[in-house]
Amino acid sequence: MGLRTENILIVDDDYHVLELLQRHLQAWNFHVFKAISVKEAVSILKDSTIDLLITDLKLPEVDGFELLKFTTEHYPLLPKLVITGFPSVQDSLKAIKEGVVEYLTKPFTKEELKNILEKTLRNQAHKTTQAVEDKPLIKMGEMIGDSAEMQTVFQIIERLKNNKATVFIRGESGTGKELVARAIHYQGNLANKPFIAVNCGGIPENLLESELFGYVKGAFTGADKNKDGFFQAANGGTIFLDEIGNAPMAVQLRLLRVLQEKKVLKLGAQKEEDIDLRVITATNGQLEEMIQKGSFREDLYYRLTVVEIKTPPLRNRKSDIPLLVEKFLLKYGLEFQDKFKGISPKALEILQRHNWPGNIRELENVIQRAVILSDKMVDVDNLPDELKYSIDFPKEKLMTLKEMEKQYIQKVLNHTQNNKTKAASILNIDRKTLREKLKDNPE
Repeated sequence: MGLRTENILIVDDDYHVLELLQRHLQAWNFHVFKAISVKEAVSILKDSTIDLLITDLKLPEVDGFELLKFTTEHYPLLPKLVITGFPSVQDSLKAIKEGVVEYLTKPFTKEELKNILEKTLRNQAHKTTQAVEDKPLIKMGEMIGDSAEMQTVFQIIERLKNNKATVFIRGESGTGKELVARAIHYQGNLANKPFIAVNCGGIPENLLESELFGYVKGAFTGADKNKDGFFQAANGGTIFLDEIGNAPMAVQLRLLRVLQEKKVLKLGAQKEEDIDLRVITATNGQLEEMIQKGSFREDLYYRLTVVEIKTPPLRNRKSDIPLLVEKFLLKYGLEFQDKFKGISPKALEILQRHNWPGNIRELENVIQRAVILSDKMVDVDNLPDELKYSIDFPKEKLMTLKEMEKQYIQKVLNHTQNNKTKAASILNIDRKTLREKLKDNPE
């Protein structure tokens, strides 16, 4: 056919049509993904790079128009081709409104399919060039947002994705620091290499060193064989060390050696191993204060912060809340109900009014709960009471971020009857971090 290899997703509940399309497309050197429902199609779109969507309009549970709407909003550069056995003027106009490039009626010949594919991909190549030049990104990896704060983050990721500079991500809990790290890795030329994420606060201090760097047989009691660590597993790709401030001094010293010499020494070993990877670290604390207290190495700090990215708190990017709400409604609507759900204007207004001390993670938890409790539409009654009845304090009485965090933690502790293990799980932090946050708030 003379076209380069593309990934094409075909969606139809007729297995015979799927098989026919697959045979033709594979003969023309296309790679084919198949789905028989909108739910399956959305899952493939989220996990794979798709160059063209071919879909029927008559699909079970959720129809093809909803899929077209979803792709137009979330994948605006993705070309779409409708193939249907029930053409009508109304359907054609509706499909065109959702950005469909071409419209093919069943039954069709192999030659007709070939011609329309060539035309669709040729037209889209021109549109993509213009869009890349003229339109800012609103989505990168699992992140979404058109606020100025997120545009800055996306621009830095674009500059970093194809090199191995050491990156430091700073931000509050729940702002998506790991999503930034994953975007740097998977948007660039290391995407097919390993990505290893390690929560330094979630591994006991006495185990963290051996887990990160590995050990040889006999290095310590219980070391009955040689074992690679996370650094060896990430070799050639990216290692992401979250909550790096929790790393003990022994780990900090070894990490400094990795960054300086590109070598790793297993516990108990005599010979170092060469290693080639990108190191990304993150924290929600202040390493500068830890340096002053002597609990974090200053020389390591400067090695880690070659490039710094700040993940903005949700209260500073409230214009992104409708996009995030839509994303989570889709995610949990499909997961729990196999359907798309909307949200009432009043409920969305309440979500945009809230200050979100738990950031995006808190918002996602609220939407997850609301989807479970709602029928067709998320409304005010499906939102937590603390959101519905929040009070707007006068400016002179506004709480500090630390006070807001304390209040939120206390609410979670009250909810769990002061069960710190459950509270830490809900807050998505480890018990050690929770204990540290409670030092100034013993109640």
